[in-house]
Amino acid sequence: MKLDVLGLTDETEAVYSALVGKPRCTASELAETCGMAAASVGRLLSALVKDGLAIRSAGRPPRFSATVPDVAVAALIDEQQHRLDAARSVVHQLMETYREAARITHPELAVELLTDRDDISSAVGRLTADARSEIRAFDRPPYVDRPGSNLDLQIQRQRRGVDHRVIYSREAVAWPGRMTSDIGPSMRAGEQARVRPELPLKLVISDDRAAIIPFSLAAGGQSAAYLIQQSPMLVALESLFEAEWERAVALTDGLEPEAAPDEPDVETRQLLTLLASGLTDAAIARSLGWSERTTQRRIHRLMQQLGASTRFQASLTAARRGWL
Repeated sequence: MKLDVLGLTDETEAVYSALVGKPRCTASELAETCGMAAASVGRLLSALVKDGLAIRSAGRPPRFSATVPDVAVAALIDEQQHRLDAARSVVHQLMETYREAARITHPELAVELLTDRDDISSAVGRLTADARSEIRAFDRPPYVDRPGSNLDLQIQRQRRGVDHRVIYSREAVAWPGRMTSDIGPSMRAGEQARVRPELPLKLVISDDRAAIIPFSLAAGGQSAAYLIQQSPMLVALESLFEAEWERAVALTDGLEPEAAPDEPDVETRQLLTLLASGLTDAAIARSLGWSERTTQRRIHRLMQQLGASTRFQASLTAARRGWL
């Protein structure tokens, strides 16, 4: 039988199936159709009424009709799904307890090697979904999923009060359209973003509770990862993040108030940030959606405005003026 996954016995499903094709019948009439005892069919019909799969009409003897199948069975499916979700939540809580107990009993289990792509994806999803106060991350290629594919979920977390601090590598910022389609919207929703020319690894830290890093940044290295629980290694990763955060250059979110006559506009601030990050003309053009010619012209005009003869001098002068 097919409906046993919803908690229906073979006999219950047989009675319900017969009732669907024989509306407004008595228990005795349905018993003849099913080849069962009338008393047994009567008990099963009462159970179907209780579960919302059948309707009893008044009268002597009472007559029964099946509830519309797609409505009735869908309700059972939804109820079963709620139970599965509740069970899944309990499993997650038990796993947290298990990992904590294992970490104390076996310190070597503070680091768990994940070698399945689905396990890695699930671990990252669990870390970010369970965060209560802050997510810290290093963002750099290579990518398994398209950059920005989790933007909606991140914005939902930020609206719940989960802070996001992300350091992007120069390559990540230069990813075509990344600033306008992903990083910009994230920052407008509250993300604090900075950029470094290079990052030593990819990293996600959830609160001060756990982190995940790839096994390697080489080709194929994303198919394995380390899940790191509370331990000295996690403390070391947190310290690494904070050190890189202090050295990183803040990205502009494009929401600054209208610039005063002697201050740069939003696009100029974005350009300065990318210049300070060491991006090439081509990378800046891809990031901001400009042509290379427009980018070169804007850089040349900016250097003239700052009285700078080199990019480094332009970045230094802009920083002294408070433009960065």
